Amino acid sequence: MSAIMRAVASARPAPLALHYQPADEVLWINLSLVGGQPHNFSTELLDALQSRLDDLEATQWQWREQEIGVPVRYAIMASDHPRYFSVGGDLAFFRRCIERRDPQGLRRYALQCLDIVYRWAMAGSDVATIAVVQGRALGGGFEAALAANHIIAEEHAEFGFPEILFGLFPVSGGMSLLARRIGVHQAERMMRDGRLIYSARELLAMGVIDEVCGVGEGPIMARAYIQRHRDSQRARMMLQRAKLRMLPLDLNELRQVVDDWIETAFALTPKETRILDALIGMQKKEFS
Repeated sequence: MSAIMRAVASARPAPLALHYQPADEVLWINLSLVGGQPHNFSTELLDALQSRLDDLEATQWQWREQEIGVPVRYAIMASDHPRYFSVGGDLAFFRRCIERRDPQGLRRYALQCLDIVYRWAMAGSDVATIAVVQGRALGGGFEAALAANHIIAEEHAEFGFPEILFGLFPVSGGMSLLARRIGVHQAERMMRDGRLIYSARELLAMGVIDEVCGVGEGPIMARAYIQRHRDSQRARMMLQRAKLRMLPLDLNELRQVVDDWIETAFALTPKETRILDALIGMQKKEFS
């Protein structure tokens, strides 16, 4: 049994569920809610995502069925929560690192987030990646969605980068990923305007996301997109690769952003840390 299948078969609740659909050569990657914790990128979820990406990249995007590799042509990231795709980073973890003056712990976490988002974005050279956003996608959740080639949002979905409210900014490539879709100037405006929420319809009009559908119709819309994509799969994949060449993500620059983010995190004012504490409290209340 492969590492992926062992993880899925485990009796312990996992932060990640994978399901392969052989008819369409589709791998669903579902972010799961575990133990009433906020639907965010916990260290447990990050470890699971990294492990799965390691397995898939080692086999050149093959899914192992009874020790036989079958191709993954499409990879879909979604959530098992009807109202939340992901609320982003683990704010409580951020706060603990700041309190105990642990920049290395916070850097390890931030670099792990960056590694996953970067690899998910670069996977577009090999597979068609799709984000199905069925609820709120905030901060790192928004970044994860932006890293996909194609973003489908249900009409109640909401997006935002709340980091500026507590004196920080996106750390996992948000600026670069957003700029690839709407340009640097507009991306910067979204980062610094302090607006918490954008609706799916607003972002569709801006060109940030690709499709909006009714509540509960995200998986149906994803299957319809895959059928369209299959009609000219080779040409579409060549276009994806051309886009990655034309608009590359500079990993060294993204790591510099992490360094700047760490420096800023340890210089938060008392007012900013109070806002951070309030947001942590809101996350806990929402998922309790």
